Amino acid sequence: MSQRVVITGIGVISPVGTGLENFWKALTSGVSGIARITRFDPSDYSTQIAGEVKEFDFSQFIDKKEARRMDRFAQFAVVAAGMAIEDAGLDLDAIDRDRTGVIVGSGIGGMETFEDQCKVLVNRGPNRISPFFVPMMIANMAAGQVAIKFGLRGPNITTLTACASSGNAIGDAFKLLQRGNADIVITGGTEAPITPLAVAGFCAMKAMSTNNDEPTKASRPFDAARDGFVMGEGSAMLVLETLEHAQRRGAHIYGEIVGYGSSCDAYHITAPDPEGSGAARAMQLSLADAGLQPEDVQYINAHGTSTPVGDAAEVGAIKKVFGAHAKKLAVSSTKSMTGHMLGAAGAIESVVSIMAIRDGIVPPTINYENPDPACDLDFVPNQARQMNVEVAISNSFGFGGHNVTLAFRKFKP
Repeated sequence: MSQRVVITGIGVISPVGTGLENFWKALTSGVSGIARITRFDPSDYSTQIAGEVKEFDFSQFIDKKEARRMDRFAQFAVVAAGMAIEDAGLDLDAIDRDRTGVIVGSGIGGMETFEDQCKVLVNRGPNRISPFFVPMMIANMAAGQVAIKFGLRGPNITTLTACASSGNAIGDAFKLLQRGNADIVITGGTEAPITPLAVAGFCAMKAMSTNNDEPTKASRPFDAARDGFVMGEGSAMLVLETLEHAQRRGAHIYGEIVGYGSSCDAYHITAPDPEGSGAARAMQLSLADAGLQPEDVQYINAHGTSTPVGDAAEVGAIKKVFGAHAKKLAVSSTKSMTGHMLGAAGAIESVVSIMAIRDGIVPPTINYENPDPACDLDFVPNQARQMNVEVAISNSFGFGGHNVTLAFRKFKP
């Protein structure tokens, strides 16, 4: 028999705040986390802005020696996982750690380490490369470090599907638990891509906003004046647990995950299918998996990156799936405030969806000023909205045509 799966813990590190309640207060207040890049001098770059994590302190969960052996993306993951475990009230000595897994998504992995060691190779030669270069850089090390830190010996997996990575991670964790292959999975995403080479790469693609003079106005999903995405960094981790296990230990339950849809456009390396067919299929599969009808959904946390083509394609996909009900949906993109956290985006936006259900508040799409005839849904412009949300879905789409939709529902015993 398929197990019901619930969310019992959440940890967040984001450009708008660290800690779940700080993050949520900023989002529902319409606060932007976008500013001029400080991690390196961006003066020569066409895009000079990003959503950086401010004042990141790892010391609660990682000592200085451990930290020197982790890339920033892994540090984010370990700290966010620690927050989620604490939030869930998990007594690690009282659970079966052989049946506690970790599944984490990351689109890029240890980019900062990669760049640093390339400089060492060029300037000082191969004999000066760090023995920790590879284990710091490889993308699976976020999941590995979380497991090592907390002694979690169950399934340990990394998903890497560009900006859909952590959507896939959460979906795969859901299915693992549904099948009864584990009791608990720590899952989510992490990304630390604000490095000279990574930013230069996205600049070269002309995928990012160049509105450097107005950083907080630059990410404007679905607005007619949108000119590209703004990069963000951070991590969100969730404790997913079978309902039976959560109830047995008396855990607080945020909500239930009920649907997972995954598809591929099979169309282009970076551009989405302009008809939105793959995105629509992911939404349809997620609803079918959950046993939901389109009319059951009140809120969509959109992928909505603020690119001209991508936002229009997502709107088309939503109309294809929801028909006349599309106009009744609240659809917001919180990337307008956090920036696009790449492989961590699906996790952070799953948290938004769960919190919208918990509190009955839908966060806004900020910087929405100029209607676009190609994007004509209710994007919750500029102000959060109080409304009852029984069911929310979260979309994540990635280069390569990866599409993921997750469905969350208010928990009812």
